[in-house]
Amino acid sequence: MPIELQRIPGAPMAQAVHIRSHEFVADGSVEEGGADGGPSPHDLYDAALGACKALTVLWYARRKGLPVEDVKTVIERDASAERTGTYRLTARLQISGDLTDAQIAELETVAHKCPVHKLMTTVTTEINTSVERMA
Repeated sequence: MPIELQRIPGAPMAQAVHIRSHEFVADGSVEEGGADGGPSPHDLYDAALGACKALTVLWYARRKGLPVEDVKTVIERDASAERTGTYRLTARLQISGDLTDAQIAELETVAHKCPVHKLMTTVTTEINTSVERMA
C-alpha cells in the first residue's frame, strides 16, 4: 500500500500524509520556510527509529513474558556533520517494570536489532524518483 502526501492548500510547505487509515501533517520549520505545522522529514526519520525500538522491545517483552510496564524513548539528533556524511542519532529507552539487570541488558540487545535500525545502518536503500505533471 502506498504512502501518499498532498500539499495542504494555502500552506507554504505543509503536506497531508496518508498512511493506510492514518493522516497527519508534515511540515518544514519556520526557518526552512514552512509553518511548523507538523514534524519535519528529519523528525519523522528520527521518530521512526524511536518507534521501532520501543515497539520491538515491547513485542519481545510480551513474547518472553518479561514484566515491562512502560517504555519511553528519547531520540537525540546531531546533524552537525550531516553535509559531510555523518548523521548521529542517540536512542535512550527508559523502561519500567520489575526487571533484573540481566533483563534490562537483554532488552538493550533487542533494541539494537529493530528493523529500522538495521535499515538505517546495514541495508542499501535504492530510491527511484520521477517528477510528473499532475492530472
